[in-house]
Parts: sequence; structure tokens; C-alpha cells
Amino acid sequence: MRIWLLRHGEAEAQARSDPDRRLTARGRDDVQRVAERLAGRPLQAIFASPYVRAQQSAALVREALGFAGAVNTLSWVTPESSPRQALDRLADYQGGEWLLVTHNPFVGQLASLLLHGHVQEPLPMGTAYLAELEGELPLAGGMTLRALHRPE
Repeated sequence: MRIWLLRHGEAEAQARSDPDRRLTARGRDDVQRVAERLAGRPLQAIFASPYVRAQQSAALVREALGFAGAVNTLSWVTPESSPRQALDRLADYQGGEWLLVTHNPFVGQLASLLLHGHVQEPLPMGTAYLAELEGELPLAGGMTLRALHRPE
């Protein structure tokens, strides 16, 4: 299976609340550029945090790819979410290829858990970074990092 982890694009510094922060123009451009890395991939699903910036990022990827499915919102992939609890839930999504659009520090810690079996070495995930992980199952230490794409 292949898991694509995307940290949302650059967001505005201030908003009514953290979940309400929207993408900046640069954030939108960066997400659109990195979405090109997913062109031609057989994605089966796109999942995203309920936060506005993640939803906007997922929508941009969906549009860039012409992905026919909906963006599925997961309440358990926010900045404060537990990577260990998320790993238990990821077992429901075995096989195929899918994209998860989320936030730091969660995304770096989740990648570390999938790659190393622990969260002590978070994968450095700047805004609009896209990590490509591959493995048989989404298990702690069971995935391999194939690439880390940056918006260019």
C-alpha cells in the first residue's frame, strides 16, 4: 500500500480560531505545485482534517487531479491528535493508495511512527510537503519513506 501524507499549505497567521485559519495565496500555489507529484497516481481516497486550511488544501489537490471522489473529513487528524490512536484507526484503510492532508506536529510524528515505530524522530514536514510512504500495512515501523516532495 502507499500512503501520501500532505501537510497543508501556508496559512494566514491570525484568524478567529486556529481551525478557521485559511490558506494564503502562497499556500494555495504551493499545494497546487506539489499536487503535480500525485498526477497519474491511482488514489482511492483523499482524507483531511476538519480545519479550514487542510480542507482547502485537499480541495485543491482534488481539483488538480480531477479526483471524482469526495474529500473525507477525519476528526482525528488535527494538530493535537495522537499518532498512536490514529495508527489504530488507519487499520481501517488497508491497501491501495490514499492521501491524508493534515498538520504539524501530528503529520511528522505519524510519519515517524509509521517509519520507525516511535514518534521521537518526527519527519520534517514544512508547509505543502508531501511524504510518500510504502509498505504492506500501516503498522508502526512497517512503512518505508519513498520520497519527500517539497513545492518547487
